[in-house]
Amino acid sequence: MTTTSRSRLLGTGINRVDGPLKVAGRAPYPSDFAYPGMAHAVLVRSTVGSGRITEIDTTDAEHGPGVVLVLTHLNAGQVKRGPMTPLGVSPPAPLQDDVILHYGQIVAVVVAETFEGATEAADLVHVGYSPAPALLELDDPRAARRTNPWGRDAEWGDAAGALTDAEVVLDEIYLTVDNTNNPMGPLTTVARWEGDTLLVNNSTQWASLEATSLATAFGIPEESVHVMAPYVGGGFGAGLRVWQHVVLTALAARVTRRPVKLVLTRPQMFTACGHRPKGRQRVRIGATRDGRLMAIHHEALTATAIDDDNFEPTATVSATSYACPNVSTRDIQARLNVPVPNSMRGPGAATGNYALECAMDELAYKLDLDPLELRLRNDAAVHPPSGLPWSSRAHKECLERGAELFGWPGRTPEPRSMRQGNMLVGYGLAAVGYPWFRARCRARVMIRHDGTAYVCSAGTEIGNGAYTVFVQLSAELLGLDPEQITFGLGESTMPLAPQTGGSGLTGAVGSAVHEACRGLVSDFLVLVGDDSDSPLRGCTIDDVEVGDGGIRRCGDLSQSESYRDILARHRLPELTADGESVPLTPQELGMAPAGAFGAKYVEVHVDADLGRIRVARALSVIDGGRILNEKTARSQIIGGTVGGIGMALFEETVSDTGSGRIANATLGDYIVPVNADIPDMQVEFVGSWDRANPIGTKGIGEIGLVGLAPAIANAVFHATGRRIRSLPITMDQLL
Repeated sequence: MTTTSRSRLLGTGINRVDGPLKVAGRAPYPSDFAYPGMAHAVLVRSTVGSGRITEIDTTDAEHGPGVVLVLTHLNAGQVKRGPMTPLGVSPPAPLQDDVILHYGQIVAVVVAETFEGATEAADLVHVGYSPAPALLELDDPRAARRTNPWGRDAEWGDAAGALTDAEVVLDEIYLTVDNTNNPMGPLTTVARWEGDTLLVNNSTQWASLEATSLATAFGIPEESVHVMAPYVGGGFGAGLRVWQHVVLTALAARVTRRPVKLVLTRPQMFTACGHRPKGRQRVRIGATRDGRLMAIHHEALTATAIDDDNFEPTATVSATSYACPNVSTRDIQARLNVPVPNSMRGPGAATGNYALECAMDELAYKLDLDPLELRLRNDAAVHPPSGLPWSSRAHKECLERGAELFGWPGRTPEPRSMRQGNMLVGYGLAAVGYPWFRARCRARVMIRHDGTAYVCSAGTEIGNGAYTVFVQLSAELLGLDPEQITFGLGESTMPLAPQTGGSGLTGAVGSAVHEACRGLVSDFLVLVGDDSDSPLRGCTIDDVEVGDGGIRRCGDLSQSESYRDILARHRLPELTADGESVPLTPQELGMAPAGAFGAKYVEVHVDADLGRIRVARALSVIDGGRILNEKTARSQIIGGTVGGIGMALFEETVSDTGSGRIANATLGDYIVPVNADIPDMQVEFVGSWDRANPIGTKGIGEIGLVGLAPAIANAVFHATGRRIRSLPITMDQLL
């Protein structure tokens, strides 16, 4: 089966199909939902970082105006912990004991008729503690450590021996701080029960998992949970896990027998729904004098919570970034009294790539070699260490095209050698790769009697353009116009879909849609297989193409029939087919599935007297496989670029060294880039169809951010001659 033209609808892109709803304020976000009799919940959080609750007095709170319920560990009853997930174990079940694991832990929930009443009553809950010393530092000898926590450590060759024998060795430490996901809309949960069925509107990036987790928590069948998230106002990873406040909202709704709404405050966003954890990385690279890599040893120590297994493979990125005969990567987690960490855009790779690409830049200067040439000279033409060909790889093209567009050859290589007036000018570069990810997924497609189609899968739209590209893809695969397609997303009752995260949603849902559409066309052909009135009689799927609202014999416009006519003649209101995509292993594919690749080039200006840093321009050249919609894809990369600038120069979650209390848990104190901080941004796509999935795409949600921090750090060194090995880079470090 083919379409009339592979690029009829895909490529340059169409405007967002959900744009009119959003600009008109009619897109239903979780915070927009309200139900008759709805009560409001507010959290009470611990004021110590470790210890136990010795007493909790809710008397004053319970007598507050309009207070309906106060839940604590004394009356919450048993709630089970959620299941194991692809991101590790579920967060601990809430209000199950008196143990305090971190500052800001939920110790009570107040439910009242109004949000204001619940907020006032929450201040009247009196909690006594027996505090214990909090484990807060990565180097604390009391902190338990997990080595190789996900079985992802890499080892081949003899890295230690090769480092000893290498002609040139670089050995440096790189530090990163806690960053906090801060989507514009605070996470919101609205829960209600209809009999034994739980209905939840929630800011989730993974409706299917949320239904499974809530069913486990309350000991009910999964089909008795209906999670709805048709639109989510950003997330950046914050909505990937089923957090304690979600479970507590559902619990409060069950106890009160009425709908309950909980909206996290901005300070609560810093303790209730994850963050990118701080870490320390040691990178050792051995090379020959002419710049051939002989060994890479990358060890990362990152923070995790006392009772959690957050998935943050940091050192892993170094295993397949370059051709190197001797590699050792190792990830270690230190268990600390901190809020549960979580994926934040570019998880693992954002921090791991920062250390590796800064180290490669340092090595280039040590070798007196162009940093671009060092990367080109060690490009991994095949997958290390398997030797399998990549499903696609235009990494060298990204680097070379980027150098041409940016004007890299025009730079003078010596640090502190370029100026514009009193501004020191620096050029920086980072090579980028983001791991391939695709999960099992299902989709359903229906052609209705009027010739329009409804397609659905449980994946969520978080501002990434999912509705738009899936409408385009479905229209292309069915031979319809986009206006004839309605795409449903974000409900757990829809066919199973993975998380909107890890840059895997388009490949997973798109491949399932591909199979469903192909199956539906086959079903139409079966329907007319012995129909003497059909010009498609006897056709197989390989004999036909789709277009103009129906099916026709390949190359013969006269031998065609519309879906509408087929359904009418057979007196059917619609025809439906399901499709499933199951990722294949490299061995099954005979190739290594490739994630996205890219090159990031930045120019920085640093005030020679004040140390003030400005990113003057940023260029991203991306191999994203087949681009379904260049407009939305470019938007993804631009958004990631802004996040990367924040990681490099602004963002740091500051905690009190004694208690773990977060000191800057507001958007007035947690600094993110604003318009004045953002430079001219250029994006270009290279590469071609990726062979690892039937629609040819790669995920690009993360790769827009990954690589910006090291490119900026490398540019700052080129501008100033000062090598800063910690993030964020601030003015005081350059004075």
